[in-house]
Amino acid sequence: MFKSNSFIAATLISGYALFGALAYSPAASAQEEAGAVIEEIIVTAQKREQTLAEIPMSITVLSGELLERQQADNFQDLVALVPGLSINTSRRGVTRITLRGINTGGVASTVGVYVDDVPFGSSSGLANGSILSGDFDTFDLARIEVLRGPQGTLYGASSLGGVVKYVYNQPNTEEFEAKIQGSAETVEDGDVGYAVTGAVNMPVNDQFAIRASGFYRFDDGFIDSIGNNPIASLTDPTINIFDGTRVESGLNSLDTIGGRISALFQPTDDFSLNLAVLAQNIESGAPDQVEGDPVTFQPLNSSPVQSRYHPSFSDIEYRVYSATIDWDFGGASLQSVTSYGDFERKHQEDLAFASFLVGAPLSAFATMFLGSDPATLPLSVIQIQTTATEKFTQELRLVSPDSDTFEWMLGVYYTEEDSLIDQVIPPVEAPTETVATAFPLLATATLISTYEEVAIFANATWHITPRFELSFGVRQGDDDQKASQVSDGPLAGGPTVYLDTTSSESPFTWSIAPRYELTDNSSIYGRVATGYRPGGPNILLPGLPPDTPSFYDSDTLTSYEAGFKTGSSDGTFSLDISAYFQDWEDIQLFAFINNFGVNTNGGTAESKGVEFTASVVPTDGLRFSLNGAYTNAELTQDTEPVVGGLNGDPLSYVPEWSFGLDGDYEWAVMGDSTAYVGGNFGYTGERPAAFDDRAADGSIIEVDSYVTLNLRAGLIIDRWYFEIYGKNVTDELGVNSITGTGIYPNAVGLGVIRPRTIGLSIGARF
Repeated sequence: MFKSNSFIAATLISGYALFGALAYSPAASAQEEAGAVIEEIIVTAQKREQTLAEIPMSITVLSGELLERQQADNFQDLVALVPGLSINTSRRGVTRITLRGINTGGVASTVGVYVDDVPFGSSSGLANGSILSGDFDTFDLARIEVLRGPQGTLYGASSLGGVVKYVYNQPNTEEFEAKIQGSAETVEDGDVGYAVTGAVNMPVNDQFAIRASGFYRFDDGFIDSIGNNPIASLTDPTINIFDGTRVESGLNSLDTIGGRISALFQPTDDFSLNLAVLAQNIESGAPDQVEGDPVTFQPLNSSPVQSRYHPSFSDIEYRVYSATIDWDFGGASLQSVTSYGDFERKHQEDLAFASFLVGAPLSAFATMFLGSDPATLPLSVIQIQTTATEKFTQELRLVSPDSDTFEWMLGVYYTEEDSLIDQVIPPVEAPTETVATAFPLLATATLISTYEEVAIFANATWHITPRFELSFGVRQGDDDQKASQVSDGPLAGGPTVYLDTTSSESPFTWSIAPRYELTDNSSIYGRVATGYRPGGPNILLPGLPPDTPSFYDSDTLTSYEAGFKTGSSDGTFSLDISAYFQDWEDIQLFAFINNFGVNTNGGTAESKGVEFTASVVPTDGLRFSLNGAYTNAELTQDTEPVVGGLNGDPLSYVPEWSFGLDGDYEWAVMGDSTAYVGGNFGYTGERPAAFDDRAADGSIIEVDSYVTLNLRAGLIIDRWYFEIYGKNVTDELGVNSITGTGIYPNAVGLGVIRPRTIGLSIGARF
């Protein structure tokens, strides 16, 4: 059955009730024609169904309708919609997510990513979890819930900064539903890309239903390699082993393909079983990175250029399998979530230029093996790496019924993770990728690690009076880790074997949150909460100083938050504003010591700020949402000298100011049809680069601010809908990351946002 032509008026909400659907058909009710229908947002942020207004913490909810209409399908598209969210990235699927400034560049994640109730990715610092966040496609989502951290009591490890939760549309047994959409778009300095998406919900009977969805997206590349920068032989500078970089257009093209299938069995109102499988592949030809000046961080070329001697691709696979049981047996409900996740990334890095800056080890290697006639077999270098994590989880929760006096939850959680990082640096026959088998590998390293955690947790809300309540929670965990590494080659210090380096910890977290209803539509709340990120073992390779720690500890965060939520009774206005102070101790840092990377603890930091979201429907069909954040995050102690952070340094890639404004106007045309126009404006302020990117006066260099403007216009005719859209229509250069010297000749790599993109989409619902 085709749904009515409507769009959620408050699709961007942070903390309060939602506005309803704006409808413009003759069949619309009188209340709908008046402009807004109050409709409550139901979320599962606290692992039970609640209205957004009931939860004493700051949460942003992005509806599936909003994401679909704005063509928002990845992390970059969410930045202007979520206050306090920042990212550090140069490639899809390789993204560091930061909420409220909690970021110092470590290798373990500070923001947890969930697929419904399933945690995704590594919990440890031994599998690059900080940058390999699950960048799931947003097609057929019910909503995204963004929970500010810490979320240590209900979500456990690696939720210091918060949680990003993808909530998918579930099968329903009541009606058949289907939708299909196709789009084509062109990008500045590139060519045509396209996408095809589709979903279907099929009730088999009143007890069983299946929902399936799939998508394929091709984003054309906009960065070229132009045949510049020749490289001379180490042994004979008159011989160029590369006459110049590759000549290739659209290096950074991107293919994303995937789908999800889920089945619901619900024989009674008291029991349900939901089985789901999600698969997604992200294949990128090169990072979204252009060459920049190492001092000013400005692009070196008038068009996007990336010097590339060898391909630098990345192939990522996500697989998530889950079974969820909900059994209400009267006095309480038993909820079971069983999952298995499989993540793998294979990528190749171009080290041709960097290899000629390494110094003695590679020079000695080249001199030894190239012989007197290097022109017969000039060598170059690439790096091939596989990073993978297999994760099994089991969570059991006993949940009380909804109550006006006391609600509670008891739970137990178990996870076992097996992770792998496998690196090979082979000499190759320049200018090809053919491994020079006559010569030994420059380096090989295989790191195998396991992470096992058992935790018990409890959460409760005591409704002391009809208007005053107190929520509190605790979690006690126990985790054990083990790591082994085998390495060889002249760049790795020769053959080494380290087996079964171990560590154990027993973290405890808690939270308490009072909430008071000032009126039926307004409330104030406070929240004090703690969170942690697991420590782990270090692999102590030859060449490391004797005082290098054999393990690193958990870092901990304590957050103090106060908020105010209000809205009008007719659903035409809402406001959520929160202020916070966060105290971060024993910060996990990643340091290079004698060219080896190790995890360490060092120093303290604090983050304080204010966030808000406001939504208003000033007249029928017109909707505005405004969000903003002020974030002051800085070190309060020096880090280890090898890291380079000093007391008072701002935390990396965190803008002090950020804003987002979104608006839509809908009106009836041609009888039952609906037209709409809308736009989204985003501002990301100046951001400090890494601790070692310093100007002559010793201050950290700042990355320029940028704005994005997205526009859209559409027409809905019966079951068909048409939209023309523009993303980054002003063609703004926005920098999200900086890669240091040694990758490009006399340049740094600037990770940039996608330039101006204009597209057309056509779809239908059945």
